[in-house]
This record gives sequence, structure tokens and C-alpha cells, in this order.
Amino acid sequence: MAAVEGEQRPAPARKGQWRLLLALFVAALVLVFSYLALFSNSSGAVVPSCPSSAGRVSTGRRARQDGTSYIQLPGMTFNAKSQYLLRGVLLYIEMNDVKSMKWKGFVIVVLGKCNLFSGEWVCNPSGPAYNNVTCNVIDAPQNCMKNGRPETEYLYWRWKPYDCDLPAFDPFKFMNSMKDKSWAFIGDSIFRNHIQSVLCLLSKVEEPVEVYHDKPYKSRTWHFANSNLTLANIWAPFLVKSEANVDDEGRSKSEIQLHLDTLDPKWTDQYDKYDYILFSGGQWFLKTMVMWENNTAVGCHNCQNKNLKELGFEYAYRKALSTTYDFMISSSHKPMIIFRTWTPDHFEYGEWFSGGICNRTIPYYEGQYGGKSVDHDMIRIEVDEFDKAAVVAAEKGARLSLLNTFHLSLLRPDGHPGPFRTFHPFEKDKHAKVQNDCLHWCLPGPIDTWNELIMKMLVDSGDISFSAS
Repeated sequence: MAAVEGEQRPAPARKGQWRLLLALFVAALVLVFSYLALFSNSSGAVVPSCPSSAGRVSTGRRARQDGTSYIQLPGMTFNAKSQYLLRGVLLYIEMNDVKSMKWKGFVIVVLGKCNLFSGEWVCNPSGPAYNNVTCNVIDAPQNCMKNGRPETEYLYWRWKPYDCDLPAFDPFKFMNSMKDKSWAFIGDSIFRNHIQSVLCLLSKVEEPVEVYHDKPYKSRTWHFANSNLTLANIWAPFLVKSEANVDDEGRSKSEIQLHLDTLDPKWTDQYDKYDYILFSGGQWFLKTMVMWENNTAVGCHNCQNKNLKELGFEYAYRKALSTTYDFMISSSHKPMIIFRTWTPDHFEYGEWFSGGICNRTIPYYEGQYGGKSVDHDMIRIEVDEFDKAAVVAAEKGARLSLLNTFHLSLLRPDGHPGPFRTFHPFEKDKHAKVQNDCLHWCLPGPIDTWNELIMKMLVDSGDISFSAS
């Protein structure tokens, strides 16, 4: 009987095999769902944890351990007053990437200096801080995910300065430090793009409420009730007074009349309301225009009027910036003033109105693309005018800072809406010819990095504390 009983024992073995198979099946399901949870975007499309780096090369530079910025001035007390007096010198050091220079008999040595604007784009497997579902203030033309942009690699990069780390934007610390404060973003549609990035990041803490908009929705204001923080986007593409007849696509129906010695009252009339001013010029200065000074037409850019001198867009831009700086620096109101540099476009095979496209999916590596000649013309004017303004600002106690987003933006041809500025543009015809936007930025996208730079600047200036909670 014992032998017979032994021959009848295979059943428990088969039961154990089924348990093993079931365990393996459950484990496989866990792995699949974990993969989907980690590497899926809001639309459910699976994306890699890191974009492919094919075609990109590392610059080979290493970050120093100490990224703290400070200066050593033998024989001179370094305090708030001397900091203002040295601002122009420090700007020169930063823009020219030097470590020391002589100034008024003093040798200025910059130790552990970190240039936030010199670096490279590196992989960011965590992805963006928000998406088109969690943020409801994204304008349709920049809502690339909702509009059906198929690849998502552009979402998985972060800016890494060579000599230090750039902390992620912390909306909680920002809101806590900005209680009862107000911000104005003065300029063109790039600032509309930018302020929506800020709103999306801050909406993780509190939903903003729109409290004002003009009739065409170009100037808008939002308020955060709990912190009493106000963010305003003021439409003033030229900064100075202008008469422009432009359609919704940005086409000028006639020559723009630009008054270079008179500022746009849309922002000057409310300048005293704001604690922080962020401003810039932009692509509007490339349009055909007639320039006025002292109520007299003094010249033009790209116009057909034979009686007017061709002064070029450079003249107009330089004068507009100079007039703006004069007003801000001489004002008795002393907000923190931040100038943001020129934003390059990435049109290829044409421009906005001539069939230009942008279909790249990864950033440029250092040295791969240097920009267009107009980019360098405009950034040179901006740096020149800022340098001059910084010296005067130091003498008059104005707080003036430079947000140099040009280079890091130049390296991101993949961050624009391209053809996905409209909802699913190829749904009916995959070969359809559509308008590309290679100037504004997808949200989320590279423009979110601008807020990380601003926050780091505010931390360095003492306006935001890392201990804020």
C-alpha cells in the first residue's frame, strides 16, 4: 500500500507549478503597470525615461563643487552700497567669463563664480512639473500635448549650468516669499507665453483667479487670494508708444508708427503698482515702421518712403530700450527690475509667413548652431544698453538684473509648437500644409526653465529664502 500511496502524489506538484506560474504572471503585470506609471505622459503615450542622446556630444566641462558667488575686495568694505557701485563691473565679468579684473585701483577676484546662463541641456527623467491636464491656463496655440504633438522627448531635459546646479522651481517657497507682492511682465506675446508657465507652476499651490483683461485679452491680470500675490501681463511690444494696424496673425496692414521718445502709457501709468518688473523687447521691432522723435518723423525701417532715411531696426530698438531704462532708473519707485534678453526663433526653410518649419526633436549641442545674424544684432544692443543702464542704476539705487535666456533658448529648436499650434492639424490630411510656430514655446517646455533662473536670482538677491516654507 505504501508504494501505491507514493505513486499517487503528483497532484501537489502540479498545484505548486500553477502557483509558480500565477506568481510569475502577477509579477509581470506589476512590471508592466510600473513601466506605464513611470514612463507615460498625460495622454497615455509611452515615452522613454530619458531622450535619446544620439547626435549630441558632451562639452566635457565639469561643475565645481562650490557654486557660491562672492567677491574679494582688498581694502574695501563690501556692503549694499558698494554692491550697487560694482554692479556694472560684475556684469562685465559675468558676460565675459573672466575671473578677475582691476577697477578703481582694486583687484576684484571672483571666487566660485557660477554663470547661470552658461551650461548645457541634460537628461531629466522626472519630466515636467505640470501638464495640460493639471494646468488650465495654457493658451491653445502653446498646448502642444492637447494639440496632438506625437513625440514627447522635448519634455525630458533640464538646464544645467557648468559650474553649479540650478534648483527646480519651488512654488511653495516662491508663494510664501511673495505674499502681498505684485509682478508685471511687460512686452509682447513671449511674455504671455512666459506668465502662463509661471501660473501653471504656481497652480500646484493655489489656483489663480483672473481679475482683469482688456478687450482683445492681450493684457491680463491674475490674483492668488491666499498669498495676495498679483501677476500682470501688460501688452507693450515696443515699450514705447506706437500706432499699429496688425491682424491676429501678426501681419501689419500698414507701416507702424513708433514714437521713440514717448513710452507706452499702458505700462508707465501703473508702474508704481508693482514690486517686480520683468520686461523685454522682441520680434516686433523687425516689422516695417516709421520712427518719430519730438513729433517729427526721423527715419524708418524697411519702408518705401523715399523721403525718410533708412535707420534700421537696430536704431529703433536701441532708442526704445534707452528711453525705457531712463524712465525706470530715474523713477522714485524702486522695484526689482529684470530685463530678459532676446528670444530666438528656429524657423528653417522659410520664416513665419513663408512656410518655415521646425521639426527637430532634441536640443542642439554646444557649437552646433550659432543663431541668425539678427539674433546677434539684437543681443549686442541689449547687452550694450544694459551695461550703460547698470552703471546709472547703481548710482541711483535702482535694482537692475539681467535674465540672459538667449543662449539656453538658442539650443532648444525642439521646444516650439511647430505645426501643433492648432488642434490635431493632420487629423484629416497627414500631408496638410499648416502654419508653424517656431517662436513661442510649448507648455510645458523649455520656457519653464526661465522661472528656475528667476527663482535662483531672487534667492541670491535675498528676496526668497531657502528656509521659507
